[in-house]
Amino acid sequence: MTTELTLLYDGGCPLCLREVNFLRKRDQHSRIAFVDINASDYSPEQHQGISYRQAMGRIHAIQGNGTVLRDVAVFREAYRLIGLGWLYAPTAWPIVGPLADWVYGLWAQWRLALTGRPNLDQLCNCRLEATADQTR
Repeated sequence: MTTELTLLYDGGCPLCLREVNFLRKRDQHSRIAFVDINASDYSPEQHQGISYRQAMGRIHAIQGNGTVLRDVAVFREAYRLIGLGWLYAPTAWPIVGPLADWVYGLWAQWRLALTGRPNLDQLCNCRLEATADQTR
Protein backbone atom coordinates (compact mmCIF):
# COMPACT_ATOMS: atom_id res chain seq x y z
CA MET A 1 0.00 0.00 0.00
CA THR A 2 1.19 3.51 -0.81
CA THR A 3 1.74 5.94 2.04
CA GLU A 4 -1.16 8.37 2.18
CA LEU A 5 0.43 10.87 4.55
CA THR A 6 3.99 11.78 5.48
CA LEU A 7 3.98 13.39 8.90
CA LEU A 8 6.96 15.59 9.80
CA TYR A 9 7.61 15.55 13.53
CA ASP A 10 10.17 16.78 16.05
CA GLY A 11 11.92 13.73 17.44
CA GLY A 12 13.42 15.85 20.22
CA CYS A 13 10.03 16.76 21.66
CA PRO A 14 8.74 14.29 24.26
CA LEU A 15 5.09 15.24 23.67
CA CYS A 16 5.50 14.94 19.90
CA LEU A 17 7.07 11.51 20.33
CA ARG A 18 4.17 10.40 22.50
CA GLU A 19 1.72 11.43 19.76
CA VAL A 20 3.77 9.77 17.01
CA ASN A 21 4.05 6.55 19.00
CA PHE A 22 0.28 6.53 19.48
CA LEU A 23 -0.33 7.08 15.77
CA ARG A 24 2.21 4.38 14.81
CA LYS A 25 0.52 1.82 17.04
CA ARG A 26 -2.90 2.61 15.59
CA ASP A 27 -1.70 2.74 11.95
CA GLN A 28 -2.18 -0.97 11.25
CA HIS A 29 -2.18 -0.48 7.46
CA SER A 30 0.99 1.67 7.29
CA ARG A 31 -0.87 4.57 5.75
CA ILE A 32 1.31 7.15 7.51
CA ALA A 33 5.06 7.63 7.11
CA PHE A 34 6.86 9.47 9.90
CA VAL A 35 9.86 11.72 9.27
CA ASP A 36 11.92 13.09 12.15
CA ILE A 37 12.86 16.63 11.20
CA ASN A 38 15.36 16.64 14.04
CA ALA A 39 17.40 13.90 12.33
CA SER A 40 20.67 15.13 10.85
CA ASP A 41 19.71 13.80 7.42
CA TYR A 42 16.36 15.64 7.19
CA SER A 43 16.15 17.13 3.71
CA PRO A 44 13.65 19.85 2.79
CA GLU A 45 14.10 18.97 -0.87
CA GLN A 46 12.61 15.53 -0.24
CA HIS A 47 9.65 17.02 1.64
CA GLN A 48 8.05 19.68 -0.56
CA GLY A 49 10.70 22.25 0.39
CA ILE A 50 9.55 22.45 4.01
CA SER A 51 12.55 23.86 5.85
CA TYR A 52 13.73 22.78 9.27
CA ARG A 53 12.60 26.16 10.65
CA GLN A 54 9.12 25.84 9.13
CA ALA A 55 8.72 22.26 10.33
CA MET A 56 9.93 23.10 13.84
CA GLY A 57 7.64 26.12 14.05
CA ARG A 58 4.40 24.30 13.18
CA ILE A 59 3.49 20.71 12.39
CA HIS A 60 3.39 19.77 8.69
CA ALA A 61 2.39 16.71 6.72
CA ILE A 62 2.39 15.86 3.03
CA GLN A 63 -0.46 13.95 1.46
CA GLY A 64 0.20 11.28 -1.15
CA ASN A 65 -0.76 13.72 -3.91
CA GLY A 66 1.83 16.27 -2.68
CA THR A 67 -0.58 18.60 -0.87
CA VAL A 68 1.01 20.12 2.23
CA LEU A 69 -1.09 20.22 5.40
CA ARG A 70 -0.32 22.37 8.44
CA ASP A 71 -1.50 22.74 11.98
CA VAL A 72 -4.73 21.03 13.07
CA ALA A 73 -5.39 19.77 9.52
CA VAL A 74 -2.43 17.39 10.03
CA PHE A 75 -4.03 15.81 13.07
CA ARG A 76 -7.45 15.71 11.40
CA GLU A 77 -6.02 13.73 8.46
CA ALA A 78 -3.76 11.48 10.57
CA TYR A 79 -6.61 10.55 12.89
CA ARG A 80 -8.89 9.92 9.92
CA LEU A 81 -6.34 7.49 8.53
CA ILE A 82 -6.15 5.52 11.77
CA GLY A 83 -9.92 5.29 12.09
CA LEU A 84 -10.35 7.96 14.76
CA GLY A 85 -11.31 10.82 12.47
CA TRP A 86 -14.40 11.56 14.52
CA LEU A 87 -12.14 12.97 17.27
CA TYR A 88 -10.88 15.79 15.05
CA ALA A 89 -13.91 16.11 12.71
CA PRO A 90 -15.31 19.09 14.65
CA THR A 91 -12.12 21.04 13.85
CA ALA A 92 -13.42 21.34 10.26
CA TRP A 93 -16.57 23.12 11.42
CA PRO A 94 -16.85 26.88 10.78
CA ILE A 95 -16.62 28.12 14.38
CA VAL A 96 -14.62 25.30 15.94
CA GLY A 97 -11.99 25.19 13.17
CA PRO A 98 -10.60 28.72 13.59
CA LEU A 99 -10.66 28.33 17.36
CA ALA A 100 -8.77 25.02 17.16
CA ASP A 101 -6.19 26.59 14.82
CA TRP A 102 -5.77 29.51 17.23
CA VAL A 103 -5.24 27.19 20.20
CA TYR A 104 -2.76 25.11 18.18
CA GLY A 105 -0.94 28.34 17.23
CA LEU A 106 -0.49 29.13 20.92
CA TRP A 107 0.80 25.62 21.55
CA ALA A 108 3.22 25.86 18.60
CA GLN A 109 4.49 29.21 19.87
CA TRP A 110 5.20 27.90 23.37
CA ARG A 111 5.97 24.21 22.67
CA LEU A 112 9.74 24.49 22.87
CA ALA A 113 9.74 26.49 26.11
CA LEU A 114 7.12 24.23 27.71
CA THR A 115 9.22 21.14 26.93
CA GLY A 116 12.42 22.75 28.28
CA ARG A 117 14.17 23.19 24.94
CA PRO A 118 16.04 26.10 23.35
CA ASN A 119 14.03 28.56 21.27
CA LEU A 120 13.59 28.17 17.53
CA ASP A 121 16.40 30.57 16.62
CA GLN A 122 18.86 28.71 18.85
CA LEU A 123 17.84 25.34 17.41
CA CYS A 124 18.22 26.63 13.85
CA ASN A 125 21.62 28.15 14.62
CA CYS A 126 22.83 24.90 16.19
CA ARG A 127 21.62 23.00 13.14
CA LEU A 128 23.46 25.36 10.79
CA GLU A 129 26.64 24.97 12.83
CA ALA A 130 26.33 21.18 12.80
CA THR A 131 25.78 21.17 9.04
CA ALA A 132 28.81 23.41 8.54
CA ASP A 133 30.92 21.09 10.70
CA GLN A 134 29.85 18.08 8.62
CA THR A 135 30.92 19.73 5.37
CA ARG A 136 34.40 20.58 6.61
